[in-house]
Amino acid sequence: MGDLQPSALTSYIEASRPVGVLPQDSHHYALAAQVLHNLQYQHDWTDLRIHTNSSHSARPLLKPLVSGLPPHRIYVHPDEQIEMLKQSVQEKDVPSEREWVLPTHLRETWSLRKFAELFDGIDPVPPADNQASDERPPFPAAKGGIGSRRGGKRLMLATVGDDSTVVYYVVHDGIVKPRQN
Repeated sequence: MGDLQPSALTSYIEASRPVGVLPQDSHHYALAAQVLHNLQYQHDWTDLRIHTNSSHSARPLLKPLVSGLPPHRIYVHPDEQIEMLKQSVQEKDVPSEREWVLPTHLRETWSLRKFAELFDGIDPVPPADNQASDERPPFPAAKGGIGSRRGGKRLMLATVGDDSTVVYYVVHDGIVKPRQN
């Protein structure tokens, strides 16, 4: 029998670990790389990157975050939903937005204080190095109009289970008006 080779995901995680990562932080990078891989290959996200420092200061984040562009809009603010209904705009016609993703393990515990610290370290929208032309709305995005970001800071909480299943939840910084059904 030949030697067992690491799986494609294990090889990907090992290759994505930055040089100089402290041993105590390596599991955070591995988790971020696993979530990035899941978003890219299972959910068709593009322009993905891992962030280790605050988007508006040089301070390190509580743990690495992933950002990227989903194939469709993840969240529609209730006020925007009403405007879309009035103007007969379909949700599929509204361009997607760059999103923050917080990779966590199922056994991690998060307090409101930890979430507040994390939200304090990020901008409402993740930075885009080279914004693609298809990220711009096909219609004017006036302040507060359809296609503009509303509702303050948010992120996708990516919870990874022991069997590598990843579940995503939308988490907002503060109280958000509920959606209309």
